[in-house]
Amino acid sequence: MLYIGVDLGTSAVKLLVMDETGDIKKIVSKEYPLFFPHPGWSEQKPEDWFEKSMEGIKELTAECDKSQVAGISFGGQMHGLVALDKDDNVIRPAILWNDGRTGEETEYLNEVIGKDKLSEYTANIAFAGFTAPKILWMKKHEPENFEKIAKIMLPKDYLAYKLSGSFCTDVSDASGMLLMDVKNRSWSKEMMDICGITEDKLPKLYESYEVVGTLKKEIADELGFAENVKVIAGAGDNAAAAVGTGTVGDGMCNISLGTSGTIFISSNKFGVDENNALHSFAHADGHYHLMGCMLSAASCNKWWNEEILKTKDFAAEQAGITKLGENRVFYLPYLMGERSPHNNPDARAMFIGMSMDTTREDMTQAVLEGVAFGLRDSLEVARSLGIKIERTKICGGGAKSPLWKKMIANIMNLKVDVVENEEGPALGGAMLAAVGCGEYPDVEAAAAKIVKVVDTVGPDEELTAKYEERYQQFRKLYPTVKCLYEKG
Repeated sequence: MLYIGVDLGTSAVKLLVMDETGDIKKIVSKEYPLFFPHPGWSEQKPEDWFEKSMEGIKELTAECDKSQVAGISFGGQMHGLVALDKDDNVIRPAILWNDGRTGEETEYLNEVIGKDKLSEYTANIAFAGFTAPKILWMKKHEPENFEKIAKIMLPKDYLAYKLSGSFCTDVSDASGMLLMDVKNRSWSKEMMDICGITEDKLPKLYESYEVVGTLKKEIADELGFAENVKVIAGAGDNAAAAVGTGTVGDGMCNISLGTSGTIFISSNKFGVDENNALHSFAHADGHYHLMGCMLSAASCNKWWNEEILKTKDFAAEQAGITKLGENRVFYLPYLMGERSPHNNPDARAMFIGMSMDTTREDMTQAVLEGVAFGLRDSLEVARSLGIKIERTKICGGGAKSPLWKKMIANIMNLKVDVVENEEGPALGGAMLAAVGCGEYPDVEAAAAKIVKVVDTVGPDEELTAKYEERYQQFRKLYPTVKCLYEKG
């Protein structure tokens, strides 16, 4: 049988089709626009997601036996607010995960409602990118739109709804809304009251591997599929990527170098760090995970190369970098503000430490190192909880860089395992579809069969020591310059 995974990303939808053994038959990607109507805002049109996903599925399956397609599932960009009216029309463009407009609402939730209460209700505190602050923003700034809301959903759930008619979400993605009681995997009545919404406006909660429905007849006809093709709930992009790299079960780690950067630690037990610096979310394997998320990771490298250096040859820019652990230039990777562990939407990127002999290579190296240092900030929080991590998987566009992988290994002092098929959330989505269709008994069994480690990048003792010294300098920078971000 064939299983389709749909990775609804920020810049494009990536789709793959695999068979029951995990053999990937084809991969397709379709881009769509991203809108920045005001500084710090970030929006997309859900209609674009659906249009490009349908185009992608048709292209993906054009040459295969469509009667063999058994299930479709998703990995999706998290936290985005998609609001539909009673006629299922999109009320306004979706407000995305990297949108920073909700500073006041986030402060209200954290300071007036209180972080302790939020953590009690949801296991997390408010971050500007989360969904609940966006609902409060809409309530205050667009009251006429707020009154029209009949359904609130996350980006990938809009696709599931359009394909199947099922108003659904999964627990891993819903964990990032600040509306769900993560420990008990249910909606939080207290948070609904705070946001002024009722439970009928929220989707039904499913585990990531559960079937939510089958294709609508008109969709099945358009795609040339059978109507009994199952639609499986899917997961937030990071949880789906973790499935795709085999980061399931207890004590596993995955680092993602995508548009955003994450460090993802799976756990069989529910847990929260006392400062809520890491997100405590439900995992797609039926258990839990801790996650640190930085808003700009590979996007820092893309910005530096394409906007500043005016080149798309990223490899050429990295070719001349040889003095690892000796760079005097530091880069703070906060182009869009920062989430973990600083929770500051007003933070901004900066270079520090240039001198007359600073080179282009030094600056490029600083960008790559700055992202790795930023991820280590979150790793240190996990280590403070007594979590012992010795190795990690790695995925995302940035993971294609041998240099960046070497930096990650030595800055974090971890063995970095490279998997055979680095297809992230799309592969994870397809694996969840296979589990939902009964091909595997559970997510861990699917990962054990499908995910294969083909290389390991280990830390070098001497280089790790050099980077330890650099990291201790890096971690002093944000507290020192934090006052510069404050709005006066």
